[in-house]
Amino acid sequence: MLVCDWMLSSGSQAGAEVFSLPRAKGLNWPTVIAVGLLHVGAIAALFMFNWRAFLVAVFLYWMATGLGISMGYHRLHTHRGYKCPLWLEYFFAVCGSLTLEGGPMFWVAVHRVHHQNSDQKGDPHSPREGFFWSHMGWIMFGEGNHNNTKLMSKYCPDLAKHRFYRVLNSWHWVPMVVLALILAAIGGWPMVLWGICFRVVFGLHATWLVNSATHMWGRRRFATRDDSRNSWWVAALTFGEGWHNNHHANPTSIRHGLAWYEIDHSWILVNILKRVGLAWDLKVARLPNRIADREAA
Repeated sequence: MLVCDWMLSSGSQAGAEVFSLPRAKGLNWPTVIAVGLLHVGAIAALFMFNWRAFLVAVFLYWMATGLGISMGYHRLHTHRGYKCPLWLEYFFAVCGSLTLEGGPMFWVAVHRVHHQNSDQKGDPHSPREGFFWSHMGWIMFGEGNHNNTKLMSKYCPDLAKHRFYRVLNSWHWVPMVVLALILAAIGGWPMVLWGICFRVVFGLHATWLVNSATHMWGRRRFATRDDSRNSWWVAALTFGEGWHNNHHANPTSIRHGLAWYEIDHSWILVNILKRVGLAWDLKVARLPNRIADREAA
């Protein structure tokens, strides 16, 4: 087992303190309207299908959710499961901003609080408060702190040391606007609807399933203090993030799929980066022999 406390992995000295994020009492209307319009655009994309726009959306999904969320925001920025050149770390953060899940400091802060209080009081998105709440209700009714860089600094002082992260967190929507203009120039409305609306909506729900589905359905290999579970189909949608019980048992591990049959695309990619000298100091959890022998029996 690796160290479970995210505070230790991030270098903070406040490991004994339990944090919780503030909650709003009503709908967060700017978020509700933005998410609603994206869903309308995603439905419209289905009526303006063309293969070029679809393939661009698939590539951007890998770039934003695969590189940005899985390789960047989650395994690198939140848990520091490996090291890489600073320019690559920044690149992954920009990719993450293309998901419209907030800037790096916001995303990291929420996820660290989730690990600190997983399925307990203070967890931002536990299914113990209902599937809808864990899936998207916490966003719809949550505090609008996406641009509250000062507050987020409390939860991720390691990122707050970098001016790049502070600026990107405050202006996380700018890369998406630039991308939308580029897509409009090269492919018009079909390219925008697929490359922005459909791709973002699909990515949001795939990521939200890690918060909801993998704390409700699936297999529990490790007896963690939360309800985390392993889900092969969520892992398939999220580049390996669905091996969630493995992850909660070993938060700082870059490897989530521990068994040979648990395909983990981000683990495969980081090994490729290691071979070419772009990743090092990988923190890797391994399946204990007693568990491996039991599952093989």
